[in-house]
Amino acid sequence: MAVVSYRSASRVFPSTPPVRAVDNLDLDITDGEFLVLVGPSGSGKSTALRMLAGLEDVDEGSIFIDERDVTAVPPKDRDIAMVFQSYALYPHMTVAENMGFALKLKRVNKSEVAKRVRHAAELLDLTAYLDRKPKALSGGQRQRVAMGRAIVREPAVFLMDEPLSNLDAKLRVETRANIAALQNRLGTTTIYVTHDQVEAMTMGHRVAVLKDGLLQQCDTPRVLYERPLNSFVAGFIGSPSMNLHDAPLSAQGAQLDGLTVPLPRATLEAARQEGLSSVTVGLRPEALRLVEPGGESAKLSVELVEELGADAYVHGSIQVGDQTARLIVRVDGRRPPQLGETVQLRLDDPEQVHVFSPETGLRLGP
Repeated sequence: MAVVSYRSASRVFPSTPPVRAVDNLDLDITDGEFLVLVGPSGSGKSTALRMLAGLEDVDEGSIFIDERDVTAVPPKDRDIAMVFQSYALYPHMTVAENMGFALKLKRVNKSEVAKRVRHAAELLDLTAYLDRKPKALSGGQRQRVAMGRAIVREPAVFLMDEPLSNLDAKLRVETRANIAALQNRLGTTTIYVTHDQVEAMTMGHRVAVLKDGLLQQCDTPRVLYERPLNSFVAGFIGSPSMNLHDAPLSAQGAQLDGLTVPLPRATLEAARQEGLSSVTVGLRPEALRLVEPGGESAKLSVELVEELGADAYVHGSIQVGDQTARLIVRVDGRRPPQLGETVQLRLDDPEQVHVFSPETGLRLGP
């Protein structure tokens, strides 16, 4: 196990102008932690992982493993094991041979190799497949073989680059649960890259959100969901994503159609100090509820209803100032509104309101 530290680490690709794929990344991963790097395509997450693996240069700053500067250390000497998206299994070798190949190259004796392979196979439920070739395995089984190849090396750090992207939806759910449970049993420091924020939220002890090479926020899944530091994190984390709309300010709060969203005094003061006449209001789908006509409420024109069993997601539009804005609301799946219907909305809990500066994207107030 190991502590990993990125210290102002950057990867700059030469072009005109130069592209900072990873820009001054400062990030500490504690011993035994499962950290997920998440972000849209081109955010720099895979590049950051490859920098740690030694597969990409570190143009500025440094990377440490257990206080050892590995910035210029060859990949084979970094005590890491990487699981790739493609699995990269040798088709002519059996499962056992694939799993033990790295140890064979290191001239580990055969009995020790066999012992480690058997142990990894037991952990991954692969014992019955040790004599098979990769072509005789399913996608999920091949993914477990790739995991086993990493485990037998007993590295200080596991690196995983979107290892589930080739699996179907049902198998992804099952396998990500297996990976999280396995990491908890082994206690090995793990850095996992994905573009799927649901995967990130269900697996990581902490999640680091990247955008355009810059670290936006790193915290537990719960904190990212409830206290996003900026509008990008707010919109990226959560499924469905948060409703984010610019709304004009009044003395009481922000105006959404006929609904006044009350804002804390500290938020209103922060907006006043920035000279803002409007703010970006963020509302999770569960922060709104359908109500009977009458009283202060917003009118939602229903355009789509996603029925998911216990819950349903209602997609529609409301009026915000002189603009029409799309909104998603979570409702009881047993009594969803009908397509084309107009329903009334009210805020369920004022504490679930998130407010950001429309100019900087940063959170305003508490």
